[in-house]
Amino acid sequence: MLKDLLSDLNNLRINFILAKIDNISELMKWNNKYNYPKSSRSNEDGFRKYLFGDKKLPSVTSILAATKSEEDKASLELWKQRVGYKEANRIKTEASSRGSSMHSYIEDYLKGRVNESFFESNEQYKIMAKEIIEKGIKDKLEEIYGIEETVFYPEKYAGTADLIGKFMGQEVCIDFKQSNKPKKSDYIQDYFLQLGAYTLAHDVVHGTKMKAGVILLCTVDNLYQEFKIEGAELEMYQNLFLGRVKKFYEMNNIS
Repeated sequence: MLKDLLSDLNNLRINFILAKIDNISELMKWNNKYNYPKSSRSNEDGFRKYLFGDKKLPSVTSILAATKSEEDKASLELWKQRVGYKEANRIKTEASSRGSSMHSYIEDYLKGRVNESFFESNEQYKIMAKEIIEKGIKDKLEEIYGIEETVFYPEKYAGTADLIGKFMGQEVCIDFKQSNKPKKSDYIQDYFLQLGAYTLAHDVVHGTKMKAGVILLCTVDNLYQEFKIEGAELEMYQNLFLGRVKKFYEMNNIS
């Protein structure tokens, strides 16, 4: 009797998984309309660089970190002093690990690789990922052009876009973010600059005219937030990022 019960439970589990995968396949339409380049990464002189053959380009995040304003640097230092350097490092490491796991779960979902049973675990990163999936992806994301794709602006910079596709009728670059607390637009300017960098690089290399950049964010308290820059605002952040690129090259005496 126990053997039959276990067999029935296993069959239910298999049907449940297959049903979830079928639903994902129905929801997610892939369109390989753009040929994204392959690249490798390395760390040199404290900066992350993307390697394309014998060409090396600094990463978007390295450029933003190196060109932070003195005010932003001072604010970060004050926070470290307030919470203590050891605690600040712990918070940073924990957030990085949680963010990586959340990204991986969302990527697996989009690729139809989420295989969960009735006994699935409820790690925090997974709950946060599901919030983004339910509120930011389902019924909004129409086509996927690429996931974790390298985009680059020749001779200037390179980066990795979390997701590129058609979102609510617009061709966009999307970044997934996690946070310890809710965000306001004023506090996530670097996120917008990242999106400016990715969309501009995509336009230059692939001849597109990206309509928007989107941030899908969830806090550790499972609060979902969505931010979008488009039109003149998107163009502004593209130009602002080019200014940061210029500053980066001047600071490092790169011609």
